[in-house]
Amino acid sequence: MSNTAKVLAGIPKSNYSLYHKIRFLVGDPTALITIEGSADDHSMFIVRDIEMQRARRDARADRISCPADHRPDEGLSGDRETATAQATAEYLVRHDVTSVIADRTLPYIFAHHISLRGIEIKYDADLGVLERRQKDPEEAAWLQESQAMTEQAMRMACELIANAEVNDQQQLVHAGEILTSERVRSAIDIFLLERDYFNPKSIVACGPTGADCHDYGTGPIYSEQPVIVDIFPQNRKTLYYGDCTRTVVHGHISDELTRMHMAVCEANAAGCAAAKPGVTGEDVHKATIQVILENGYHTGLPTADAPESFCSMTHGTGHAVGLEVHEPPLLDFGGPELLPGDCLTIEPGLYCRAIGGIRVEDMIILTDNGNSNLNTLYTGLDWKN
Repeated sequence: MSNTAKVLAGIPKSNYSLYHKIRFLVGDPTALITIEGSADDHSMFIVRDIEMQRARRDARADRISCPADHRPDEGLSGDRETATAQATAEYLVRHDVTSVIADRTLPYIFAHHISLRGIEIKYDADLGVLERRQKDPEEAAWLQESQAMTEQAMRMACELIANAEVNDQQQLVHAGEILTSERVRSAIDIFLLERDYFNPKSIVACGPTGADCHDYGTGPIYSEQPVIVDIFPQNRKTLYYGDCTRTVVHGHISDELTRMHMAVCEANAAGCAAAKPGVTGEDVHKATIQVILENGYHTGLPTADAPESFCSMTHGTGHAVGLEVHEPPLLDFGGPELLPGDCLTIEPGLYCRAIGGIRVEDMIILTDNGNSNLNTLYTGLDWKN
């Protein structure tokens, strides 16, 4: 009988498609082989010998082995990754596999050694993608945990800004020193590191700097100007991300900032209401930008001759979150049909070169009939205690 197999391979700490399937965190080369269409269908996880006991306890596989268990006649390389690839190919040959289905992450070294043994490799662009999109209950709990910690860091950062003192130049002062984007970012980093989270560089963008939605922000923070704070940390144990944005204004909040903020919050609510299985990412984006347009603002990037007062939502409505902070699908034009278990951000924003930016971002998980919002954090501009 001609057998087929699916092969995921690489280092689970960096190959998130493999980690998602196996739920076993290790920094050495591994392979997960799923035999299909035989009298002995099963999954085999090949891992370094010293990890086998832990893998038998924790890994999601029917069987566990190490490269030495599948030594080809010519022996195994002294290079660990090469040996794992050779053992993978040998295992396939011993189980009469003639065709392998691989995903977009298969390392070339594995493809090379599988091909050397005369086994056909077929590429499946969707392999692993749909599985990662549809979060299971364990993943949903991990995402909720990461988002709750993200909210704690956000509250700390926004209250730090809102309760700072102010000098004669309208610059914020904390503990006797100018409060800068860098100082707030460092406070976020330390807060999250102490709670066992990796933290990619957070956005803390004040005033006109925030008119560029992805400018990280630099220099002093000023009173009466909007400050976009966007935090997206990764849990060091589960590897799942949180992602949340809020905007804070120290001191007086102008009528224009209030109007922008109200439009963004209304757009956020519209996006959340529209997101459910069966609709498309484009549908959610259209529901969001409709509110932006109805409030008298624009969408898209400003033209070269646009006035400084031009105010627009310049990006899509959101993206998926999981083992990476940006995953498929996108909530934008051309966005695909949404599925139960999709974890999505809803993050409308408005940006004006004369004023700065306003953005409010929540994270939701789609249920069979709608969605569950993972955020409970205050969305206003005034964070003063």
